[in-house]
Amino acid sequence: MFKLRKKQITPAQIIILGFALLILTGALLLMLPFSTSTPGGASFLDALFTTTSATCVTGLIVHDTALYWSQFGQLVILLLIQIGGMGVVTVAVAVFIFSGKKISLKQRWVMQESISAPQVGGIVRMTGFILRTLFLLEGIGAAVLAFRFCPEFGLAKGLWYSVFHSISAFCNAGFDLMGIKAPFSSLTDYTGDPVVSLTIPLLIILGGIGFMTWKDAKEHKWHFRLYKLQTKLILTTTAVLILVPTLLFFFLEFSRPVWDSMTLGERLLASFFQAVTPRTAGFNSVDLTALSEPSQALTIALMLIGGAPGSTAGGFKVTALAVLFVNASAVLRQRSCIQCYGRRLMPEALTNAATIVLMYVFLFFVGGCTISGLEGIPLMDAMFETASAIGTVGLTLGATPTLGAASKLILIFLMYFGRVGGLTLIYALLANKPQPASMPPQERVTVS
Repeated sequence: MFKLRKKQITPAQIIILGFALLILTGALLLMLPFSTSTPGGASFLDALFTTTSATCVTGLIVHDTALYWSQFGQLVILLLIQIGGMGVVTVAVAVFIFSGKKISLKQRWVMQESISAPQVGGIVRMTGFILRTLFLLEGIGAAVLAFRFCPEFGLAKGLWYSVFHSISAFCNAGFDLMGIKAPFSSLTDYTGDPVVSLTIPLLIILGGIGFMTWKDAKEHKWHFRLYKLQTKLILTTTAVLILVPTLLFFFLEFSRPVWDSMTLGERLLASFFQAVTPRTAGFNSVDLTALSEPSQALTIALMLIGGAPGSTAGGFKVTALAVLFVNASAVLRQRSCIQCYGRRLMPEALTNAATIVLMYVFLFFVGGCTISGLEGIPLMDAMFETASAIGTVGLTLGATPTLGAASKLILIFLMYFGRVGGLTLIYALLANKPQPASMPPQERVTVS
């Protein structure tokens, strides 16, 4: 008897299949008659778009979350946000841990790939640390928001709103329930509220710096010099990407006459909020359509960059940006190797960074041009949508609810691509491809 050879499923394939299965399951749940506020349920395309946005922690919506979805539908969306933010594999491993089952080597291998851990050893302890930290920070965020929402909405509704927005912010999702005030209004009613306008961005930052950064910070506390190089790059680049855009928004955007009705404090809070939320949460505390084109372009750039590897954020990641800048610095200084903080970067870091950035920029541009052509909308609006989708952000200039089926499918693909990761998707599709037996001759190519 001949035995059939089982094809080995790679960790990358498990990750993309896990997200796909979760999205389809969520879509079926949102199609149920009692998932919407009015009987009938959602159409398959609208349900698929919403579950993709929730699972990929994006925040783009075709219907206002508070008005269109029932309590059950909102709960499904929140669970998808939580699972999508943690990662499907992390949740699966957590179930095994709590059930007392032994974690196999392959499961540890997949978990390592999912959270971008440097090694398989200690991965179970790492999972426990992630879960404890995640629920602790989400709980603290919900408790702080409760001081604002409970007096406004009542105890039960205020607590639900606090939990929902805390999880949505920490998982960098950008879903909100403020449509009860005005459809698609997000957090524009809280522009000058320090409780909301500071708590939400801080949760976004904590969720976007990555699980491995948390671990490094826990081990070494305030001793920055003892941190791993990746952690140093993440924290440094994140700080720059918060400080510089905050100053740019404050002096170049919120000094314009259109914002004269805002106080100085409101402008400061709005500048900070607008600098943080594009990487990659999707809340907004001001009307985005009122922003100038330079500010919208800056927002697009921040959406494409995103957060850190192994985090709840999307984008091509701050480490890719940091590696490209460090390499540019090395070239300009005529150095033969890429180095920073007294360490050399491995050559594949530059290769991966350049590949990822190129893929994101290409898909963002092609998707934007296609949607602009299909829908007849300004190119800036279309580019804003595609940057928001591939960066898993959720900000929009108002075009999302009006898009046709083809444009929605483009955004669905971009959201999925942005969440699972470009390299993960490529590795999954090209798994088990034979490597060439020999290397071709090398030849110099002039690039400048």
